Amino acid sequence: MPVEPPVTAAQRAGGPRRTLWKGAFPGVAAVFVLFLAASSVPSPLYALYQQQWHFAAWALTVVFALYVVGLLGSLLVVGALSDHLGRRPVLAAAIGLEMVSLVLFFTAGNVFLLAAARVLQGIATGAAMTTLSATLVDLEPSHARGRAGVITSVSPMAGLALGALGSGVLVEFGPAPTRLVYAILFGAMVLAAVFATLMPETSLRRPGAVASLRPQVRMPAHLRADIVPVVPAMIASWALAGMYLSLGPSVAAQLLGLHSHLVGGVVVTLLAGTGALTVTLLRSRPVSSLLAPSSALLALGVLISLAGIAENLVWLSAAGSVVAGAGFGASVLATFGTFARIAGPHERSSVFALANVISYLGNSVPAVLGGIAVTALGLRTAVDIYALAIVVITSSALVLRLNQIRTRRRTVMAPCK
Repeated sequence: MPVEPPVTAAQRAGGPRRTLWKGAFPGVAAVFVLFLAASSVPSPLYALYQQQWHFAAWALTVVFALYVVGLLGSLLVVGALSDHLGRRPVLAAAIGLEMVSLVLFFTAGNVFLLAAARVLQGIATGAAMTTLSATLVDLEPSHARGRAGVITSVSPMAGLALGALGSGVLVEFGPAPTRLVYAILFGAMVLAAVFATLMPETSLRRPGAVASLRPQVRMPAHLRADIVPVVPAMIASWALAGMYLSLGPSVAAQLLGLHSHLVGGVVVTLLAGTGALTVTLLRSRPVSSLLAPSSALLALGVLISLAGIAENLVWLSAAGSVVAGAGFGASVLATFGTFARIAGPHERSSVFALANVISYLGNSVPAVLGGIAVTALGLRTAVDIYALAIVVITSSALVLRLNQIRTRRRTVMAPCK
C-alpha cells in the first residue's frame, strides 16, 4: 500500500545520502516486498482457520481489519520517527515486532491469538513501510531519479501477490499448512534483521522525536476541489482489495467450487499482481489522465467477476479479477499521484496522512461489514451487495472526475467568450 516517501532529514540537513554498498538499494526494496508479502500470507489460510476453529465470517473480517487498524495507527504515530532516531533503529524495531507476530501466528490455536498476531503485524508493517520508503529516497541512485517512487508504488502490490501465492503453494503442497509458511517467513526476517544491522545509516539524528509522534491529518481548503473527486476511487479500490484479501478464498471455495488452498493465493495474485504490473507499465503517464479510466476498469472488472460467479464460470471470474486489478493499479497511481501533485512541501505530511486514513478505512470497514453480511445473509448475497456497492462508488468517482474536467474546460474557455 503506497506511502509517499517523505523529504528526509538527511536530504534537508545535507547528511549522508549515498553509500559505497551498491546492494543497499535493492536490499531495502527486497525487505519492503518481504513485509508486504508477510501481510498477505494469512489470506489463503483464513478458510482453513475457520474450518479448524469454527468461528463466524464476521470474526474473520474483523481479524483482517485489526491488521489495518494497527498499520494505520503505526503510519500516523511513528511515520516520521526515523527522521529523528535514524532509519536503522526504527527498521530494526519493526523487524523485531514482525518476528514476534510470526511466533504468535506459528503457535496460534484460536482466533484471539490470530487477532493479536495481526495487530502486531499491522504495527510492524506500518513502521517498516514509512522507514523503508524514506530509506529508498535516501539511497536513490543519482542516475535513476524517480526509481524510489516507482518501488514504493509497486512493492506493496507485488508483495501482496507474492505472499498470497507463496502461502497458497505451501499450504496446498507442504507439510504443517498453518505453520510452515510462518517458519519460512521468520527465517527471512532473520536475514532482514542482519541486513538492517549492516546497512548504512542514511539519516542524521535530530531532536523532536516525541513531538513527531503526534498525528497530523488535514484537508487544506484550497485542495478540496482536487481531493474530493479522488476519494470515491480510493475507497472503492481499497475496499475491493479488502474483499479479495478477506473473502476471496472463501468465494473461490464455496461459490466456484475451487477447494485447493492454492486457489486462494491465486485469487489475491490476480488482483494485486495485475495491479503491480499496471503501476509499472503506466508509471510515466500523467496521473490526471488515469482517474477516469481506472474507475471504469474497476467497475467493469467487478461486474465481469460477478457474472462469472453467477454463471459458475471460473475463467470469466478470473478475467474480471484481472480487469479489476488493472483498474486497482491505475487507481493507486491516479489517487496517490494526485495527492503528490497538489500538496506543497509544508503540507505534504498531513495531506498524505489523510490519504492513508481514507485508503485504509476503505480497506477495513467495508471488509468488516461484508463479514457481518455473510453471517446474516449468506456468502453469495453478501458478495453481490459488496461488489455492487463498489460499482456504485466507482461510478460516482467517474462522474465526479468527468464533472471536474467539464468545469475546468468551461473556466478555460470563459475568458475567450
